[in-house]
Amino acid sequence: MLTAADLTQFHGTETWYRHALLRNVTYTEGVQYLAKEAGAYWLIDEIAINNKFNSRLREEEFQVWKLRCDGSGSGADLTVEDGNGNCVFSKRIDFTDFPLPEIDLWFTGIVNMLPSEY
Repeated sequence: MLTAADLTQFHGTETWYRHALLRNVTYTEGVQYLAKEAGAYWLIDEIAINNKFNSRLREEEFQVWKLRCDGSGSGADLTVEDGNGNCVFSKRIDFTDFPLPEIDLWFTGIVNMLPSEY
């Protein structure tokens, strides 16, 4: 089972992954590991698709994506901050089996990464 400690092993990246649908969006080894181990490719999709279609997000060069889960088998809140604590987007996820109580991902330019990979 995935733990937060598992993600601390990632610093920088040697391999870049392209988003399956939005080929200009890339993500790091740490994000790939997170998506695979947590079954959370949907989270990568949320970040890529919302950046493609939400003009407010496209204006933000640096974004902090925060997923905060309610509990096992419940929902979660997904928010995006501008790096200065200002919320620029939020969405309610009605159900998720995401294994961690919370996760932060950074999105800058076209790259999605774990904070430790910056």
